Amino acid sequence: MKLLPDLSKARLLVVGDVMLDRYWFGEVSRISPEAPVPVVKVERTEERPGGAANVARNATALGARTTLLSVVGNDEAGARLRQLVEAEQVTACLLKDASIPTTVKLRVIGRQQQLLRIDFETLPSHEVLADKLTDFESLLAGCDVLVLSDYGKGGLTHIAKMIELARAAGKIILVDPKGDDYSRYHGATIVTPNRAEMREVVGRWKNEDDLTGRAQALRRELGAQALLLTCSEDGMSLYQESGVLHEAAKAREVFDVSGAGDTVIAALAAMLGSGAALAQAMHVANCAAGIVVGKLGTAVVQREELQAALAQD
Repeated sequence: MKLLPDLSKARLLVVGDVMLDRYWFGEVSRISPEAPVPVVKVERTEERPGGAANVARNATALGARTTLLSVVGNDEAGARLRQLVEAEQVTACLLKDASIPTTVKLRVIGRQQQLLRIDFETLPSHEVLADKLTDFESLLAGCDVLVLSDYGKGGLTHIAKMIELARAAGKIILVDPKGDDYSRYHGATIVTPNRAEMREVVGRWKNEDDLTGRAQALRRELGAQALLLTCSEDGMSLYQESGVLHEAAKAREVFDVSGAGDTVIAALAAMLGSGAALAQAMHVANCAAGIVVGKLGTAVVQREELQAALAQD
């Protein structure tokens, strides 16, 4: 039996906030004489797609046919982001907004530790977002699964309308949420918060039973088929009408959890788009998360390494 189905049958549309992740790697050997901060002598740099773009590249790395819809600035970072995602076989529909810079997150790394992160970001204009909705309608017909990756940067202002259109078209809708107002995600098929995001919405829980009650109440309130709660080193829990399914974490060694949620929703979407059952999709997504947290920064899991990890499982 094949451990992974043919994910090339999956057609995904990923919509959300994109960003360019820049990494400056260097050596730290002294403290600055100007202020009590380390001096980093930069030796190499890297650039990677982040946010919804990282979701798209993760899905493509697993074999899914993926289209990315988002907004970038009319600048060097936006052009670079397009270049990077297209190089990874993602079909990019990146609308330009000349009034904003492309969101950039610059991380300074010394001795394999993140010393500093600098963010450059501005919310996109309503005119560009309105155009995005027009493009969304035309792209929706060509996908089986819609992934809405919300990083709270303003790119999903029309998310309620997108969910409404996708539901009417009979699409599977996955949402990686942000903030404390989940009402705008009403009608999604599956919502995938992490523990911190969940706590922001339902409050602190006393025990596992209390958490289950709050999670199921939220799922029913949203009209969702399932709620997938990712719990880092504690694995993940899937809440459905039929009950709760828990998966223990698969991580061999946790190096960096940034971008792990992107990998989870990408693997989940690719599996569901290929026709897999939700429980099987969750198992594969959990295994993919266990691989990606062993890598530095926003990274991808290749189909071959996921297949190998599933074989060892």
